[in-house]
Amino acid sequence: MQAWLFRFLKGIFIGSGFILPGVSGGALAAVFGLYTRMIAFLAHPFKNLKQDVLFFLPVGFGAMAGVFGLSFVVAFVLGAYETPILWLFVGCIVGTAKPLWQQAGLSGRMKKHIWVMGVVALIALFLLKQGAQHFSGSVPQNFGTWMIAGALIALGILVPGLSPSNFLVYLGLYEPMAVGIREVDFGVMVPVALGGLLCLASLAKLINWAFSKWYAMLFHMILGVVIASTIMIAPLTATYSLSVIIWSLAGLAFGIWLGAWMSNLEAKHVPAG
Repeated sequence: MQAWLFRFLKGIFIGSGFILPGVSGGALAAVFGLYTRMIAFLAHPFKNLKQDVLFFLPVGFGAMAGVFGLSFVVAFVLGAYETPILWLFVGCIVGTAKPLWQQAGLSGRMKKHIWVMGVVALIALFLLKQGAQHFSGSVPQNFGTWMIAGALIALGILVPGLSPSNFLVYLGLYEPMAVGIREVDFGVMVPVALGGLLCLASLAKLINWAFSKWYAMLFHMILGVVIASTIMIAPLTATYSLSVIIWSLAGLAFGIWLGAWMSNLEAKHVPAG
C-alpha cells in the first residue's frame, strides 16, 4: 500500500509536467526512477503487460488527478500572479538540475557532450524566441491543433527535460487547453488524448532504441533544451515593484526546495522502479 501511494504521489507530480510551463513530465519520471521502466513498457507493451499495468495504474491515476487539479488553479494564478509563479517554475527546474545532470552522466560524460549541450541550448533558445515572436496566439483551435497539442504533451513524456507546455504557451493553446480540461470539454480533451496516444504508440520504440544507442549524447542534448526553456520562461523583462520582487524571490526559493524535495523523494522512501 505504501508503494502504491507513493507511485500515486509521483503520478501527481508527473501530471504537473503536462500542464505547468517549464516542467517536464518525462524529467520528473526520470527523477522518480520511473522513466526507464515506463519507456520499456511503452515500447513493448505486451512483454510484461499484467505486471506493468498494475505497476503504472497508480501513476496514471495520480497523473490524471494532477492534471485536473492543477487545471483549476493554473490559469488563475498565472493571470493574477504571473511573475512570482513563473519564478516558482524556474525554481522547480533549478531544484531538479542536479539529478538531471547525474542522470545524463550515468553512461559516462566527455567534453564533446558538454559542447553539444551548450550548442543545443543556444539553438533551442533561438528557435524558442523565433516561435514566441511568430506563432504565439496565431494557431486556430480545432480538432487537428488539439491533436498536435496532445502529441507535444506526449513528447514531454518520451523526452525527459522537454517541457511541451512552453510550446503550447507560444502557440496560444495553453490557456484554452487548461480551461477545456477544467470544464471537461470533450472537444478539447478527446483530440488531446488521441494525439498523445498516437505519438506514444508511434515514437516510443524509436526513442527507446535511440537512448540505448546514444544515451549520453541524447541526454546532454535534452539538458541543452532544459537550459533554453528555463531562460525563456524566466520573466526577466517584467515590471518589478518591491512586493513583486519579494514574492518572486519567495517563489524562486520555494520552487528550488520543491524541485529538490521531489528529486529526493524516491531515494528516501521507495526504491526506484
